[in-house]
Amino acid sequence: MNDVLRGGIRLLAEAGVPTPEADAAELLAHAWHIDRTNLSRRRLFDENVPADTTAEFARLCEQRRQRIPLQHLTGIAHFRHLELRVGPGVFVPRPETELLAGAALDELSAHHGDRRPFVIDLCSGSGAITLSVATEYDGVDVLGVEREADALEWARMNLEQRRLGDSSIEFIRGDATTFARERPELRGLADIVVTNPPYVPNAAIPRDPEVAEHDPSAALYGGDTGLEVPALIIDQATELLRVGGLFLMEHSEEQGAGVRELIAETASLNDAVTYQDYTGRDRFTAARRAQQ
Repeated sequence: MNDVLRGGIRLLAEAGVPTPEADAAELLAHAWHIDRTNLSRRRLFDENVPADTTAEFARLCEQRRQRIPLQHLTGIAHFRHLELRVGPGVFVPRPETELLAGAALDELSAHHGDRRPFVIDLCSGSGAITLSVATEYDGVDVLGVEREADALEWARMNLEQRRLGDSSIEFIRGDATTFARERPELRGLADIVVTNPPYVPNAAIPRDPEVAEHDPSAALYGGDTGLEVPALIIDQATELLRVGGLFLMEHSEEQGAGVRELIAETASLNDAVTYQDYTGRDRFTAARRAQQ
């Protein structure tokens, strides 16, 4: 087994895959139809890998060598406590976005009102944030809004696999930049509006082939500066939030000041604060809806 795994690691490393050891182990476990814990045990005893498993592992490593995303090969993206189904047509959720979901959950945990809380997730993609909020907080209604049909289909597939307890989820097709106008009956009802919008500048092609060639462009590019789409979404959030409600937006490490400036230009969002990710880089900004 160890020779098989070392061969996969070497192939991926030579192709410039950033995490060859972890990716090779994940692919071998997937080819063997076992989990990583079971793989570690078998690796400890250097068990023989069946021939059909070795062939499937070689096929997967060759695809990964071509920089097809690991999550597209296994069909799974791990996000907080979830295993999400992902593939072509949907943005693969990133670990740093777990912090954005965590901030929404922290806000819900501080909720002591008699009202049942209501959360809107704009640009919901695979449903990572929507599903995390609804499965980790019992008794919340979450609306996931996604414009792209392929991504919406992935989100609905992920919803089918979840037990929600007393929470509820609805995924609907909608444009996050015009949503309050399209659904005026929702204005002033949301306790939280959370969004991981497209924020990459149009000319800034991502360095990693997994992102540039496989993540949908609609989930990446936010306009000439990257903040044109986020600015429109901020406007929608001001309409959707109730007084005292919290707005949460992910952005790049260079955009914290720009997002705070956009928020400062609104008539109703106050007290913008930017928070850092696991590496200490600016990653999302929060602000609260105040009386106009």
